[in-house]
Amino acid sequence: MNGLPLPLLGSIALFFVVASFLLMRAIDQEEKVKARLTRVTGLDSGPQLEPRREKLRPLDLVAKFGTALAKSGILSDATRAQLEQTINQAGLRGSRVFGMFIGSKVLLMLTLPVLTYFLIHGRGFAPTGFYACIGGAFAAGMLAPDFIIKQMRGTHLKKVERGLPDALDMMVICAQAGLGLENAIERVAQEFIYANQAVALELGICASEMRIGSDRRQALLALGERTGLEVMRRLAGTLIQTMQFGTPLSQALRSLASEMRQDNLTKFEEKAARLPVFLTLPMIVFILPCVFIVVGGPAGLQIVKTLGGH
Repeated sequence: MNGLPLPLLGSIALFFVVASFLLMRAIDQEEKVKARLTRVTGLDSGPQLEPRREKLRPLDLVAKFGTALAKSGILSDATRAQLEQTINQAGLRGSRVFGMFIGSKVLLMLTLPVLTYFLIHGRGFAPTGFYACIGGAFAAGMLAPDFIIKQMRGTHLKKVERGLPDALDMMVICAQAGLGLENAIERVAQEFIYANQAVALELGICASEMRIGSDRRQALLALGERTGLEVMRRLAGTLIQTMQFGTPLSQALRSLASEMRQDNLTKFEEKAARLPVFLTLPMIVFILPCVFIVVGGPAGLQIVKTLGGH
């Protein structure tokens, strides 16, 4: 263990060569696209000042590298679609986020083992423990982005589920004020930015899709499928039925909000019903010994005093 094994050194060198090639290729393609857009829009006619080049931040480099790596065909279409869906359910949008996820995952998988090697090298580790630490660092680099995205996804979905009934109440007010479905969704998304950003994000995307696209039904279905929540699917189905059959929007939304609040109350009651089961073990471990000491302590001391006197 005097130095890094030659296969590992070769793998690291090959990785950085490939990464540099993919990164430079992505940057070159982006520059070509910007130049083509500039020529098409006619911004380059006449004498122009030389544009100031923006500095690429490290996160931008990681995102560009991850995007280039994803476009290289390493990931299958099914895997890429699944990762994009997970990232979208975490409330993150855009190809830059997907590229940053892939790039950070690959970089952590390769840099953490190298850093771990230099940290534990020469500290007297046995060969088994040494390579176990290297393997653990590799696994940590591979799983850390997934763990972070999973936590963000859970937080985002909880916020959506918690704030949706209030959003429906506000949508009922908008409908009673005479706003249409699209305008009501857009208005609620604007008003909910400070109250619940997760709900505002989902409703804002739905309003944008309804405004841009020609199929409003498809935009509402995407609202239900984007998060994967059952309450969002129910909301999308209710709004689609309202458009198809002409049922009053305010009445349908009020009923749906009442059902969602009842479901949340049922979930809270289930958690409260499980609470005694969770308290049984702490009570046995911490409370019952104190009760035994308080109740039986004086009698035990009296018995010890009596036996000691004889």
